[in-house]
Amino acid sequence: MTAMLLSSLSFPPSRGAGLQRLSEFVPLVGAPYAAGRNTDYGPDQPATVSRLSPYLRYRLITEEETVRAVLQHHSYEVAEKFIQEVLWRTYWKGWLAMRPEVWQRYQREYDVLKEKYRDDPAIRAAEQGTTGIEGFDDWAKELVQTGYLHNHARMWFASIWIFTLKLPWVLGAAFFLRHLLDADAASNTLSWRWVAGLQTPGKTYLATTENIARFTNGRFFPKGLALSAEAHVETLLAAPKKLSTLKPLQSDAQSILLLHADDLHPELIPLKKENVRAVFFVNDRYLFWGDKAHEFIAASHDDLKNRVAYQYDLPLISLSTDNTSQLIEYAKSKAIKQIVTPYAPEGLAYNWLHSFEMELSTAGLALVQYRRIWDEIFWPYATKGFFSFKEKVPSILRELV
Repeated sequence: MTAMLLSSLSFPPSRGAGLQRLSEFVPLVGAPYAAGRNTDYGPDQPATVSRLSPYLRYRLITEEETVRAVLQHHSYEVAEKFIQEVLWRTYWKGWLAMRPEVWQRYQREYDVLKEKYRDDPAIRAAEQGTTGIEGFDDWAKELVQTGYLHNHARMWFASIWIFTLKLPWVLGAAFFLRHLLDADAASNTLSWRWVAGLQTPGKTYLATTENIARFTNGRFFPKGLALSAEAHVETLLAAPKKLSTLKPLQSDAQSILLLHADDLHPELIPLKKENVRAVFFVNDRYLFWGDKAHEFIAASHDDLKNRVAYQYDLPLISLSTDNTSQLIEYAKSKAIKQIVTPYAPEGLAYNWLHSFEMELSTAGLALVQYRRIWDEIFWPYATKGFFSFKEKVPSILRELV
């Protein structure tokens, strides 16, 4: 095992830490990544995966700069597997943005099932890691303790939850949302749907003893796993909608910048420095499914404050979701009409921004969401499966990166 492999499972909450991890990972993108990316060596062991997901999730670093850094050192052919992993996150977000019904359906099902299974001993055993299933119990505890799981372990865990333990996939997805540092509505929900046979109708993922033993280097050899995986079924989904049309951003208008955890990269918002009169940051517990994710973003506050000060020569003002009058009163006192915020995909921030937009409108203010160029270009191609999507990637990257 080369000494260059990433060895720390900690995630220092800053953009600088994400960029440092990216820099350390770039040399591994070729043969080391291809050879070891599916192997879960354990939480305290080096890994050939990037472990960049929390930084990408909150856009402390962006997908575009990650891919750009990789392509500065490797050809697309050499880096293809890793670039595709980055693009899965982009694809999932675009897919869900055009099918919000899927997220709404998930939320409705969760509200029903959480009550039905509130005191269920099988759910409790699965979440506490006391099922007796080797590997599965270890991953449950690792997730709760660290806020992270290797991607392959996530697939094994979901498969065992659904097909061996025969528990509702919706509650398993909710368990991940509550504990993963990098959980977002799209990647988490749609990945669980894929394992269950809903995302690609009829196609499931079955965890096997042999596969787990092989890709954990023999650490686990679970017995009694399901030998088959019957696909779940659902009511037919509506055709994908077109992406929503956003209010145009007036780069020359006096503006307030409103930041939230779904996009912590204010440096790339196309506003002139002199036209940004104040920067607010909404970061309360209401916008997070779990404590670890909230703690990660709360701990990034000083880093974000310093970056805002450098970019705009302004302080970072904290805003609570249940007391937004400070922002509204400031905007009125300065005759500012435009509140600019990075676009939030489906999830808690999306829901809150929708309600806040109505509150601002009542006050005569406009909320302008800015969608990144990366998303504007890639998301419209997420109308079908990923393999159709990935065919477009090389030509788009030649133009974009």
